[in-house]
Amino acid sequence: MEKYKEFFKADRFAAHAGVELLEVKPGYARARMLVSKEHLNAGGVCQGGALFTLADLAFAAVANSHDQLTLSINANITFLRSVKEGYVYADAIEVFNHHRIPFIEIKLTDETGELIVVMTSSGYRKK
Repeated sequence: MEKYKEFFKADRFAAHAGVELLEVKPGYARARMLVSKEHLNAGGVCQGGALFTLADLAFAAVANSHDQLTLSINANITFLRSVKEGYVYADAIEVFNHHRIPFIEIKLTDETGELIVVMTSSGYRKK
C-alpha cells in the first residue's frame, strides 16, 4: 500500500484537490475526498471535475495495482446526485483484467453510502 501512496504523490492535481488513497490491492482501490467550499461550483454543489478527479485517481490506483504502468484511454461518467459537503468515497473494481486493456468500474458514494457517481474506464498497459 505504501508504494502506491508514494507513487501517486506525483499526481499533484489529485493531491491538490484533496484526494487520498485509503486502500489498494490487486483489482481493487478505495480513495476519498473531503468536499469543501473550494470544490463547489456556481450552483453550490461539488463541481463535476472534482468528482471526476476522485474517480480518476481510484481508477489509476486499481489499474496500476498489478505493478505495470497503465494509463487511461477512455472514461464514461454519470452523475446521479449532487453533494455539497463531507467525504465522498471512490471504490474502484477491475471488472476485466486484460493484459493490455483492463476495464474498471468506479462508484462514488457519500458518507451515508448513497450512490453519487458511476464511472467506467479502460486503460492501456504499457510495457
